[in-house]
Amino acid sequence: MSASALSAEQRLRAGFWFGVLGVACFAITLPATRLATGSAADPQLSPLFVTVGRAALAGLLSLAFLLATRSPWPRREHWWPLGMAVAGNAVGFPLLLALALRSVDTAHAAVVTALLPLTTAVAAALILGQRARPGFWACAALGSALVVAFAGLRAGSFALAPADGLLIGAVVAASVGYVYGAQVTLALGAERVICWICVLALPVSLPAALWLWPDTAAQPVRAASWAGFVYVGAVSMWFGFFAWYRGLDWGGALRVSQVQLLQPFLSMLFAVPLLGEHLDAVSVAFALAVVVTVFFSRRAP
Repeated sequence: MSASALSAEQRLRAGFWFGVLGVACFAITLPATRLATGSAADPQLSPLFVTVGRAALAGLLSLAFLLATRSPWPRREHWWPLGMAVAGNAVGFPLLLALALRSVDTAHAAVVTALLPLTTAVAAALILGQRARPGFWACAALGSALVVAFAGLRAGSFALAPADGLLIGAVVAASVGYVYGAQVTLALGAERVICWICVLALPVSLPAALWLWPDTAAQPVRAASWAGFVYVGAVSMWFGFFAWYRGLDWGGALRVSQVQLLQPFLSMLFAVPLLGEHLDAVSVAFALAVVVTVFFSRRAP
């Protein structure tokens, strides 16, 4: 049903549920990536193959969409922001996340990546020159301190483990990519931004995926790992953005974006049936504390 056929109230309600669907799609990214890569003790698909392969799959789907909708080419001033979004969202985030999830469980990763809305706002302030009140920066500092404390508690020391450094790098890469993608969203259209990001990566991602294709005869890969791989390519990197952007458009960005606060908890919940992980009170408590800081930072002007 088109937006014009909906009443204002129906449009708002539909936008909210599209936002919920998008967040649910993104929440499964952590356990699906862990399914695809396996663990250090039980490796499956390599993190590098998962990175380029998911980008290639999303790129092929995006190319079909852009051709079917006869989308115009981006203008010259759009290439730099799109290129930075490719570096952050198509390369940096998935690669660093896949490497980290070889060493930590989904609950651990969910706590660190709960900072994503906050770091995206920081990136917007730094890259776009947006000014924020001291209360916002206080929330950003507190949220970061909570993540460092959680990582230190898990490691038994205040030194960040390599996996935590990878997760923080993934969050920063995603934030930078989101901000640069947002710069061209008004001109290109929300759904087409992610499509152009994936298509621009295709000349590298597709040959690399074919080159790195695993030799399953020498080392068999479980069907569940392939399912996780398909999910992160077709849903996490493509369809999820369609639902998310539609939700922001119909339901209002301010209202619908608050749904993202549920994402770390949904990631933990989905990891229970998908990976057999168990929820622990420490991870839930720290995730809740980080989400609270993000909530109050969004209320700061």
